[in-house]
Amino acid sequence: MSVGKKGSAIFSGFRALGLYSNHLAHVLRFHKKHREFYVLTAVGQCFHTYNVSKVSTVRYILVRLNKNYRIKDIFTVYVICSVNLTTDTYLQISYDKASFEVSALMHPSTYLNKILFGSSQGSLQLWNIKSNKLLFTFPGWASAVTVLQQTPAVDVVGVGLASGQIIIHNIRCNETLMKFQQDWGPVTALSFRTDGHPIMASGSPIGHIGLWDLEEKKLVSQMRDAHTTAIAGLTFLQNEPLLITNGADNAIRVWIFDVAGGDGRLLRHRTGHSAPPTKIKHNDQSGLNILSAGQDGTLQSFSTVHERFNKSLGHGTLNKTRAKKKGVTHDTAKLPAITTFASETARQSDWDGIIACHRGFLVTTTWSYQKGSIGAHKLEPERFNKNRSLNVHATAVDITSCGNFAVIALSSGHIDVYNMQSGFHRGHYGKDKAHAGPVRGVSVDALNQLTVSVGADRLLKIWRFKSKELLHTHSLPAAPASSLLHRDSGMLAIALDDFTIQILDMETRRAVRRFSGHRGQINDMTFSPDGRWLITASMDCAIRTWDLPSGSLVDCFLVDAAAVSLSMSPTGNFLASSHVDGLGIYLWSNNTLCSMVSLRPLSADYEPTVIMLPGTYADSSEMLEYISPAQLDEHLVTLSLLPDSRWKNLLHLDIIKKKNKPKAPPKLPKAAPFFIPTIPGLVPQFALPTTPSEDQSKVVNLGVLAQKSTFYLQLENALDNNSLKLLRELGPSAIETELRALSPDMGGEVRVMQSFLKMISSILQSKRDFDLAQAYLALFLKLHLRFIADQPELMEEAESVSAHLEETWMSMQTLLNQNICLLSYIKSALL
Repeated sequence: MSVGKKGSAIFSGFRALGLYSNHLAHVLRFHKKHREFYVLTAVGQCFHTYNVSKVSTVRYILVRLNKNYRIKDIFTVYVICSVNLTTDTYLQISYDKASFEVSALMHPSTYLNKILFGSSQGSLQLWNIKSNKLLFTFPGWASAVTVLQQTPAVDVVGVGLASGQIIIHNIRCNETLMKFQQDWGPVTALSFRTDGHPIMASGSPIGHIGLWDLEEKKLVSQMRDAHTTAIAGLTFLQNEPLLITNGADNAIRVWIFDVAGGDGRLLRHRTGHSAPPTKIKHNDQSGLNILSAGQDGTLQSFSTVHERFNKSLGHGTLNKTRAKKKGVTHDTAKLPAITTFASETARQSDWDGIIACHRGFLVTTTWSYQKGSIGAHKLEPERFNKNRSLNVHATAVDITSCGNFAVIALSSGHIDVYNMQSGFHRGHYGKDKAHAGPVRGVSVDALNQLTVSVGADRLLKIWRFKSKELLHTHSLPAAPASSLLHRDSGMLAIALDDFTIQILDMETRRAVRRFSGHRGQINDMTFSPDGRWLITASMDCAIRTWDLPSGSLVDCFLVDAAAVSLSMSPTGNFLASSHVDGLGIYLWSNNTLCSMVSLRPLSADYEPTVIMLPGTYADSSEMLEYISPAQLDEHLVTLSLLPDSRWKNLLHLDIIKKKNKPKAPPKLPKAAPFFIPTIPGLVPQFALPTTPSEDQSKVVNLGVLAQKSTFYLQLENALDNNSLKLLRELGPSAIETELRALSPDMGGEVRVMQSFLKMISSILQSKRDFDLAQAYLALFLKLHLRFIADQPELMEEAESVSAHLEETWMSMQTLLNQNICLLSYIKSALL
């Protein structure tokens, strides 16, 4: 894509990570062929399908609805998408919201064409949707109906009310069989076990699940904090002790009931952030894992390959042992959300390799990626004597490239160094403080020689890492918001409060570039792996790409929600972003790796366009189906894509016919059936009845036996394209018969054979259907080689075909040799 076109020239949306569920209830389906259960959840305008056995994504389904609509009921939309993909309305039932506002619906088992509706006013209605008739109205129980669920018994349904009451009601007899009262608020979901245990599960708005014994009519167990938000849906698998739940906390969980007492234990799950991510960063040089810290207080790792490699490192806490016993919800020592973190993989197998700052907290925590949990150390300077009332907190962190030391900057202006293995304090920068105000950014170079810091006092300071000696001070035109060092190139990017960016060369210690254009606070920055690009995101919803060598803006696009964090893959193939109020991590593919992209400086009046986030397209215009052209490029050789059986065995038909020769002659039927007369020829055609004339000769006309086929006629008229289309539709035996009929011995002509060779030359010149041209030419030469050698016209045309063949093969051989040479160099060269 060129810069002049809409959107981004460099990046295009790829996919979203970490999105699993929202506030809508899931749908469970059993696949008879696969013999497996699948669960369907709604995320934005997409459906995600997971197999229950592994809780792994099977497919994504994009719901192409009008942009003014949203998925409000997954059951209703699923029926529309599965049964009727058109926009025709089958049935419309109108209600007066003041008297009957639909709040729940279900199809009672064995009730053909019947739908039961529940209302916010408390009453229920049973409708026949085929005849569009109201069959019966149930008065209700003086509370809004929130859930309708079929029980294992026919005619009996479970009704959940906003008052927390659960009613088991027989709709045929209009009789209430039993009642239960839930103390956690409105009933959000119901499900019944079908594996021989009379258990009913109910969901609540606070994430608890109640288990009720239908025989003893009492509460037998509670599954507290199954989700951190309301239970959106829960379903027992048919004839299995498994319960599937989902909620607005972006989680799908599978529980198994295999322990005494009826409690369920967590068997499998897929969980993302329940609150928007605040900071994302690629964890290692492979670019396959992205660390993400969210406002929910958790630190998680998302794989760009497959979600089975995802892992959650848990919630920050001051007392890991107590948090395990009491759980995260009841842990009084849990830490607030992580604001920023740094990671290094050099020694992560030996000790902790991640360090994190928490919102408003002085203590910084270490984390172990290998163990998938919070680490051993809680780093806190002794100068404050653990006085929490001083309102001092950590603002920035960095880990050295060797993984041995962590540098922590504070809002008080101090910068401390700690050993990552022992957690011991190893010194601080400056006599008293490094800066007069809060430190906004700190970084260590690749060789542990220099440490650079920026502070609210508008100063940039470069320190010697080991001796803590101040080497250089640089004044900034405005207070810095953050800083980012590209260790390989030594370029330091500084985002300022006036929405500009300065680039400082660490070697010359001079500002070499200044970029302006953002109209809001700069939230995050990331460098491309080679240090050529700086990609920035700000509160003006723009993501801009700056080219450092030319000092210009080369790409810019807008998103619906401002990006709060960016991370470029170390391999350069993906840009990851997280956004305001978004729970997922969005991947953007780098177009420059797979196509030629012309990057020109954008003009000052360039108006960027909005690009929808990957996986959240609002209407079908954003997702156009790609149709591959017949030929990608005129210089490329294109194959026919026909099955091999249509052309590969053309040279061996005689062997195949010999093998398939019947061992015994066919037996004549006792009574020959009636045959409609046909016209002789390769393509069967019925003969039309003709009226016999009086002077018609009774001598047999043998010219009928030399009937010309459609393919022969096309060659006579020199219609190469039409002739090839006819051959593509024929089978191997029919193709051989057509080519045999070109010989004068079989009623053909030399000029028609010459037309066939011209057709092959035309195919070779177009570089299309290359495999068919080779196969047809080989069979033609096998059948008529001696005759061609005796005809000068045919020999001249055959030499022309040979020249085209040699030219095409030489071109292909050159490309193959270049690729082989390049691969050999990559394998052997010391890069």
